[in-house]
Amino acid sequence: MYRKDTLSNGIRVVSETLPKSRSISIGVWVKVGSRHESKELGGVSHFIEHMFFKGTEKRSARDIATEIDSLGGEMNAFTSQETTTYYVKVLDEHLAPAIEILADILLGSKFDPAEMEKERKVILEEIKGVEDTPDDFIHELFTNTVWPDNSLGRPILGTKETIKSLKHTDIIAYIENYYGPKEIVISVAGNFEHARLIELLDNAFGKLTRTGVPKQETTPVFTRALTVRKKQLEQVQVCLGCKGLNYTHEDRYVNLALNTVLGNSMSSRLFQEVREQNALAYSIYSYVTAYRDTGLLTVYAGTDPANALQAVRLIMKELKKIRDEGITPAEELRVKNQTKGSLVLSLESSNSHMSRLARQEINFGKYHSVDDIIKSVEKVTAGQVQRLAQQYFTSENISLSILGPLAKTDVPDSVLEI
Repeated sequence: MYRKDTLSNGIRVVSETLPKSRSISIGVWVKVGSRHESKELGGVSHFIEHMFFKGTEKRSARDIATEIDSLGGEMNAFTSQETTTYYVKVLDEHLAPAIEILADILLGSKFDPAEMEKERKVILEEIKGVEDTPDDFIHELFTNTVWPDNSLGRPILGTKETIKSLKHTDIIAYIENYYGPKEIVISVAGNFEHARLIELLDNAFGKLTRTGVPKQETTPVFTRALTVRKKQLEQVQVCLGCKGLNYTHEDRYVNLALNTVLGNSMSSRLFQEVREQNALAYSIYSYVTAYRDTGLLTVYAGTDPANALQAVRLIMKELKKIRDEGITPAEELRVKNQTKGSLVLSLESSNSHMSRLARQEINFGKYHSVDDIIKSVEKVTAGQVQRLAQQYFTSENISLSILGPLAKTDVPDSVLEI
């Protein structure tokens, strides 16, 4: 049911027919994000994402929202470090108008300077919202700790200073440079007739002819560091992590297994030890971040200031235990079942199918079926998980960021020794 096509101007289209679905999801994925921005233009990708919804030559911002609502659909966008995505989800009978609206905002937006000034204020409020949400802000602090001199370590939203200084000409130039056919993948999943889909997409997007310029990417060097930012909060926010793998690495499924055992579920070691057994945190988890050329494995916890160092030491103890002793046969079996179950359950909507198709095309340039992925998951062994833990969990490869009512002098460097 998977197909890959190329429009007349070179835009790639990946699609998956889901005959039993009544919905269809269409995503336009532009392969540019915050890591491709200069320091002076921090936040421009996200700013542009907002501006595409502020009116076209044919529609006002209100018209765009009203027309999508009248189709009973949803339309949104998001910006990441390496992509900016615009998507719409509608009933299958509304395929044609959905494509037309999506193409109109991406090819016909006016970028009215007055609207840009309004949206500048909105984004500044968005930045304030993150800064006032410590369990969000700590993750930005951590990436800046480990990648202080690289764009991957800067916030996707930009800073107040960069957003205030962005000019209208910056927006237009960035689109001309990076929103060309070679940087775009259109992903579609749902109930549709393939030939008609390609015809509609080619009519709508085939006229785009920007040549663009090469993107700038620099692979960051992981920095071992301990950062403490003092702020009056009820809890101490903790992010602790190490350099991980890029998204095409041959050990990517081993990486997922290690993360699942460590802190990606209620049965994980960190959840059981830190929360259930020692009551040091309400929220504790680990997660994997992967990019084209690097990655991170990160642990988050929110805890009482009096318990912060104890929580950090217990996390380090669990990292050392996995490194030195490995995982049990029961954990090996459970993690495989968890991973397979999560994969299958995540594909219950056309939107999740659409996202998976796009990421596979962007990251690998080819399609991996669910069966292919399950086979790879099944091949993961306890020995491989321990080998990766031995690579990860060393004193030289761990950094720590803390946000809350502690001073740097309250946190000895020895907490990073493992």
